Amino acid sequence: MKVAIVTDQPRAKFLPTEEGVVEDKQKLETIKSIKEVLSEQFNCIDLVFDDNIITKLKKEKVDLVFNLCNGIRGDSRLSQFPAILEYIGIPYTGSSPLGHALAYNKIYSCRLFKEAGVSTPKFTYVYDLEEVENLNITFPVLIKPNDEGSSRGIHEDSLVFNMKDLRKRVEKDLKVYNPPIMITEYIEGREFTVGVIGNGKNVNTLPILEVDFSDLPKHLNNFYSFEVKFHYADKTRFYVPARLKKKSKEKIEKTAIKAYNALGIKDYARVDIRLKDEDTPYVLEINSLPGLMKDHSDITKMAKACNLGYKGLIMNIVRNAVERYDLDKKMEYKIG
Repeated sequence: MKVAIVTDQPRAKFLPTEEGVVEDKQKLETIKSIKEVLSEQFNCIDLVFDDNIITKLKKEKVDLVFNLCNGIRGDSRLSQFPAILEYIGIPYTGSSPLGHALAYNKIYSCRLFKEAGVSTPKFTYVYDLEEVENLNITFPVLIKPNDEGSSRGIHEDSLVFNMKDLRKRVEKDLKVYNPPIMITEYIEGREFTVGVIGNGKNVNTLPILEVDFSDLPKHLNNFYSFEVKFHYADKTRFYVPARLKKKSKEKIEKTAIKAYNALGIKDYARVDIRLKDEDTPYVLEINSLPGLMKDHSDITKMAKACNLGYKGLIMNIVRNAVERYDLDKKMEYKIG
């Protein structure tokens, strides 16, 4: 069985900020780690999603794509490569174009969460700076791009407490990210993230990860900003499994799975949650293509906290895709 790990072209030339540079560095580390795992059982190659990707995949006679593509442009860029794979009929890991589009668009995902009875912060959004003047909101609020992940676009000054700072941050974001810009209720509470794996009725959670901000410097806010994630990781405590009472743990797990199914996510994802008043889990967002760096990504930390481990996580993702496409009936190989 031939597996191709496919990732994007360098993002830094399209997002010429520290965020783009960090994203590209993460990709290289992730490809190396995943290839080490998959090469133990498969003929494994790595390719770049560019204008020639269809030709390359057909020439290499790929049986399955391990999809790591975020896309480059557009408000549904996460869906672009899966759509191409469906068009040419090559199986792939992870969600469908629809699942990625819904998860990546935080406005649509939050609407679906509400419809499914999943608690999520109140929100509004603006396409231009003039719309800010007409907002009737209660501060503080968190400002973030509608279609980014891994804390891109969520900075320390994204949490604002007055209209002046709100206008300033929205103006800044409109210059860098696709409109609309999302403005959400800020939920006070402990922060958790949940790895969800599987499809259909066979969906399970990994050990819940708690992100503890209590040791951050005084000038930083207690949320997972880009600065905290990439510059103050040594000041952030991670508890896996999270420090939770049984009732709260079960509530968070149930909420994460419900949110996952509400968007029709496939194979794996990470659900970010805030627990308000130690009672109500609020889903902040779902990352339908979470980072898979061996030593640094949240979902890999969860996998290492149970008997799955990093290798088991990667092979589990492959197994889920193989079962969805019935590839196990067509080929002889063993997935550990």
